[in-house]
Amino acid sequence: EVGRADILVVGIGKAEIVKGDWVKKGAVVIDCGINHILDGTRPSGKRVVGDVHYSSPKEQVGFITPVPGGVGPITVAMLMQVGGTNRLLNTGCLYASRIR
Repeated sequence: EVGRADILVVGIGKAEIVKGDWVKKGAVVIDCGINHILDGTRPSGKRVVGDVHYSSPKEQVGFITPVPGGVGPITVAMLMQVGGTNRLLNTGCLYASRIR
């Protein structure tokens, strides 16, 4: 079924499990996975990858989010927005501004 998706949101929790030949040509791929794999070329000995094997579908998809740096900043922004809205609701400022 993965190969039929126009928009594929992946959050499996397994490093690079989704391969390029699974993905429909022109699809939008949103990789929400954060995984650490061993990488002897890095000082830490590991690197961060997503659930999608980034280099294999990269040429055939319409858009793919990178890992790291893809959905993380959007998640933070949405959490800040929700936190700000909750703060306004709890203080009554939002309610007061609606009445006027």
